[in-house]
Amino acid sequence: MPVSSDIAEHFSRRTLLQAGPLSLLGLVTGSAVAGEMTSGEKGKSLILLYMTGGPAQQETFDPKPDAPEGTRGEFKPTATNVPGIQICEHLPFLAKQAHRFAIIRSTWHGSDTHGVGVHYNLTGLKHAPRSGGEPQVDRRDPPCIGSVIRQLRGDRNGLPGAIQLPRQVGDQNNAHWGGQHAGFLGPKFDPLFLHDETWMPGDPLPGLTPTADVGAERQAARAGLLDTLQAGSDTGKDFARFQREALDMLRSSAAWKAFRLDDEKPGTLARFGDNRFGRSCLVARRLVEAGVGCVTVPWTFKQSEQNFDTHSKHFPKMKDKLLPVIDRAMAALFDDLADRGLFDSTLVAWTGEFGRTPKINKGGGRDHWGRVYSTVLAGAGIQGGQVIGKTTKDGGLPADDAVHVTDFFASIYQALGYTSANAVKDVAGRPHHFVQGRPVAKLFG
Repeated sequence: MPVSSDIAEHFSRRTLLQAGPLSLLGLVTGSAVAGEMTSGEKGKSLILLYMTGGPAQQETFDPKPDAPEGTRGEFKPTATNVPGIQICEHLPFLAKQAHRFAIIRSTWHGSDTHGVGVHYNLTGLKHAPRSGGEPQVDRRDPPCIGSVIRQLRGDRNGLPGAIQLPRQVGDQNNAHWGGQHAGFLGPKFDPLFLHDETWMPGDPLPGLTPTADVGAERQAARAGLLDTLQAGSDTGKDFARFQREALDMLRSSAAWKAFRLDDEKPGTLARFGDNRFGRSCLVARRLVEAGVGCVTVPWTFKQSEQNFDTHSKHFPKMKDKLLPVIDRAMAALFDDLADRGLFDSTLVAWTGEFGRTPKINKGGGRDHWGRVYSTVLAGAGIQGGQVIGKTTKDGGLPADDAVHVTDFFASIYQALGYTSANAVKDVAGRPHHFVQGRPVAKLFG
């Protein structure tokens, strides 16, 4: 999609993976952007919180109480624990955690199309050309960040290097937008998708947890027999690969226990929220603690009426269904990572495909808006307690320090220890440099 002209003028430039009885649940930049830097200790893992549908910047991290009538929303700003920083009043738990995260209010890419925005915000890169329609997953595309991390860091402790739960990113019209798998790196580096609408994250994984009558030795013997039977077979390669990943986890009791919440302290689940998003954030913490390099947690519902694509009834949806859930879960995640000594080694990123229009439509909603949106970064050397960039009075365009989504991802990679010099290799062994923007210097102090 071409860059929006007004930006240019403003700046002058049931189971997804069916694997039988062992199924796995299936550009314009501002002064904030600088050259690549070296920093101290690098982040060891990433938790990417993805808000499917595109959350409104005005009703999250960039409140506009003085905006004109018809643009100004119903919510009030609230002070945070950092003087001078305000966020939406319906994010009270996060308001007490502002010292831990940085808000980028000037992120942009210029497209108002879901599929384009999804790909940008899961990969940091533009999708391969399409003949028409929104981009669905395609092996021609660049890899998602989880797949990059999986190739560079490998799988550890019996767990895949990249995992996505509790669902894929899509809606009722497009089940699986592009940018969610390894693309041209090949299926070997796809994230493990955990997707079963009947499964609550933290509960036993259907088909993955050994039954009570099957001990570890017996399970290992079964796995070894299956390996022997599959040797030399050249059919059902993807089936065999997914099944093999399941068996690898079954061989390691510690691995599959990382998905369970049985040993969490009483009250922990309540702090995160006993819902699919809260549980997913808690499982994500357990997974990075167990050695997983990247855990992607998309919003838990695909239907537009239940995600952030709030074209109608925007304010009651945000107030009652959306903001309380992310507020509680994100704040608990920050606290939990800090309490367990993981905050400095774990990067948490929050984004969606774009923001929402300044103007409130006739249905009481806000429409797609890729010209500017808010993102959040925390942990892994990110300097919290700050806001980078600001928007115009109506919240419709960056007013300074514009951060293109490629720069946002360059900052994520910087925190994880990677620069434009690093490359991944496709299935033919050709190198591809995955950092195409420049990290935002202010994020690193």
